[in-house]
Amino acid sequence: MRERRAVAVGVDTSNYTTSLCVVDAAHGELLHDERRVLHVGPGERGLMQSAALFQHVQNLPAMLERLQAAIGGAGWDIRAVGVSERPRDLPDSYMPVFQAGVLAARALAAGADAAVLATTHQAGHVAAGIATSGMALAPGEAFIVLHLSGGTTDVLQGAAGVRGFGLRPLAEGLDLHVGQFVDRVGVRLGLPFPSGPHLERLARDWDGPAPSIPSAVRGGRPSFSGPLSAAFRMIDRGVPAAAVATAVQRNIAATVEKVIRSAQEKTGVAPVLLVGGVASNQAIRGRLAERFWQRADEMGPLYFCAPRFASDSAFGVALIARESMSANR
Repeated sequence: MRERRAVAVGVDTSNYTTSLCVVDAAHGELLHDERRVLHVGPGERGLMQSAALFQHVQNLPAMLERLQAAIGGAGWDIRAVGVSERPRDLPDSYMPVFQAGVLAARALAAGADAAVLATTHQAGHVAAGIATSGMALAPGEAFIVLHLSGGTTDVLQGAAGVRGFGLRPLAEGLDLHVGQFVDRVGVRLGLPFPSGPHLERLARDWDGPAPSIPSAVRGGRPSFSGPLSAAFRMIDRGVPAAAVATAVQRNIAATVEKVIRSAQEKTGVAPVLLVGGVASNQAIRGRLAERFWQRADEMGPLYFCAPRFASDSAFGVALIARESMSANR
């Protein structure tokens, strides 16, 4: 009889994606990764919590059945189940959608007689970023994180090897989240929601001079309401959609650079990690990487989560569950 392979499972039910993931307990190798992006109707700019929760409840039974089939076929032994129970590690951080994942994780763990480890959606992003970016940190070493998505524009300081990375808020957006900026421009241009990948593809078609949208950062905190109004005015004036998309991406890159510099000056911490769906945009990544390379002596190393895992997934949550197994041995 062959020895069963010990694994850790991750469950994440964010506002726009249902995710299940399995990693090898010994090495963190990705073994199973399924995600279902929630449906948003044409012209809509998001989902109510009740609608998102309902879709998670619809998605999870079939996804869990496929996960169980994979586990049975491969002979895996579930030793821990990680789940994101809330968005961030803050006292008032709560979203009903995550309760669908909590129920699924508890049921899965009960059936496997495994431990359940609750973490946060944000910590999952950071874990995935560290694992896929090539970021090498000594135990306890500090780093800066920018979590850039439709629901978050957070600047944080973390530490390697600390539970939940000890994430401490440094700054957050003043108004719109960066992903909301992208999505609202995209919907105005007639693109599907979420609009990030569509806006990025649209910008690739533009090879002329792009109009400028000034960046706005006050006290290290970014603002995207003014840039959104500027983008809308361009659209109303008939500026080509690809030019508007290019201007939006360049505005985000310039804004993020200013935010990073402010956080580094405030903390004296050099390494920076970018996670979240917006951090998967190749044009934004390219412009930031070029700027950091040009000023490496004063700006330090910059790391990006691999595009596949920059958007919402349960990969980082599964890795956190795996780490908890190692800590408890």
